[in-house]
Amino acid sequence: MKLLQILMGLSCCWWGGWAFAQAPAELPVAKDLHEVVHRIPVSVQDLYGRREQRQIPVTVFKPAGDGPFPMVVLNHGRTSEKMAEPSRFRYEHQARYFVGKGFVVMVPTRAGYGETYDGFDPETSGGCSQARIEPMSLAASDQVLAVAEFARSLPFVDSTRWWVAGQSVGGLTTVATAWRNPAGLKGAINFSGGTGGNPASRPGRSCAAKQIERLWKARAAQSQVPMLWLYWENDLYWGAQAPRDWHRAWLDGGGQAEFHQLSAVGQDGHSGISIDMDRWTPLVDAFLAKAGYTQAALPPVPATSGFALVDEIHKVPVGAETRLSMYTRFLASPSPRAFAIGRGSAGFASGDWAVGRALGFCQARRGITCKLYAVDNEVVWRN
Repeated sequence: MKLLQILMGLSCCWWGGWAFAQAPAELPVAKDLHEVVHRIPVSVQDLYGRREQRQIPVTVFKPAGDGPFPMVVLNHGRTSEKMAEPSRFRYEHQARYFVGKGFVVMVPTRAGYGETYDGFDPETSGGCSQARIEPMSLAASDQVLAVAEFARSLPFVDSTRWWVAGQSVGGLTTVATAWRNPAGLKGAINFSGGTGGNPASRPGRSCAAKQIERLWKARAAQSQVPMLWLYWENDLYWGAQAPRDWHRAWLDGGGQAEFHQLSAVGQDGHSGISIDMDRWTPLVDAFLAKAGYTQAALPPVPATSGFALVDEIHKVPVGAETRLSMYTRFLASPSPRAFAIGRGSAGFASGDWAVGRALGFCQARRGITCKLYAVDNEVVWRN
């Protein structure tokens, strides 16, 4: 899937003791999330038995402080058309949610994608006519296990408490990681997981639906961790029925998984992880709360303050240029919408997860803490 990228000022940062882990200058860096990039060695094998070594980039986000913090390994999906793009995956909005809840987030860009794209594709299934799902699942989850092992060397990570999550083939990777029961794994979140879809030539019909069903039923009993599966009705890769069949196969095979199929969103619900955060974050909140993680990902929206009316542009406590450009665009945006300000910075967002995105746009540029100025049609700012 196409990854949502935030256009922010380019910079790089590091934590004491880890200055070698500099982020590439061509991509944005979320300074407030202490974003860095490590490159770690992985060994992967494709379904034909070819084994290769690669150095894959792992984007790391963390909360403020020394930790140690629990961890989420967040896995990207697959596109056969532009596997070299982006050069590394970030999932910044989703990472911001998990960091807000107190987790370190590690996003590996797996072998064969991004900067390691070179013709070796360990996640090929061999084509639709005779798709083999287990080899690609193992190749992808091997890299998750390598990330988890690397995390043991980071003093701010508690490697005895980690979760795996992912979207599309990243969800397939998540399920495979769960059935392998690595040390310290506490749970798994599958966003639209599967493979074999093509929204252009066969919308809503995965050519590997039956193979996934058989594999997941055969491996389900091996998984010992709680799982949350999130799908959307208008998924143009799998459709509505196949995910329900996969979940039933998982349960019939002796596995455990809480299943939610959310109603249609956007043009293609397959991208729900990125375009429907307002609806999936409460479900993940509830899932993590069962394990004792109840910290809110975002600060509560303050009540109306009376500081100003929302359209009183001259009262917004930012520079004149920001008022005329950014705040004017905020006022022209439909609700839901949010505008945040901080020392020398501002940001706004409209639509899905507007409050979280507005705060992120404001904070990430300078690594500062921002506060909400206005939400929808109300000013909530207090000096």
